Amino acid sequence: MGIEEDDIDPTTFLEDVEMRIGEITSVDPFPEARKDVYKLTVDFGEEARQSAAGLTALYDPDDLLGRQVVAVVNLGTVNIAGFESQCLVTGVDSAGRDPAGSRAAPDDDGDGNVVHLQPEREVPNGTRVY
Repeated sequence: MGIEEDDIDPTTFLEDVEMRIGEITSVDPFPEARKDVYKLTVDFGEEARQSAAGLTALYDPDDLLGRQVVAVVNLGTVNIAGFESQCLVTGVDSAGRDPAGSRAAPDDDGDGNVVHLQPEREVPNGTRVY
């Protein structure tokens, strides 16, 4: 595994990508989606947003409630089976595979599940990641 992407300007990255800490306040099943995902509501302090997140393999709904997550909040809205996903809850593939590479989807073999990213300790909801 090497780091293969070209360098970007750090100032541009911080100006373009807005990541914030939010707390998961609701977790619902999403049987209408093609992939196994949850419908989440994430509280960012001054507002809440919803997200479709593929955390089902490693987390029960009760495990996620009240947890803080790192989310990208300025990607716009994506419609997934009639549900408006308004932020991207970040995570990593537990098998360490590159999702952009050519490989089986993580849920195909049971080894590559999504582990959500969270701050080391609790911080105020809405805190910007930089």
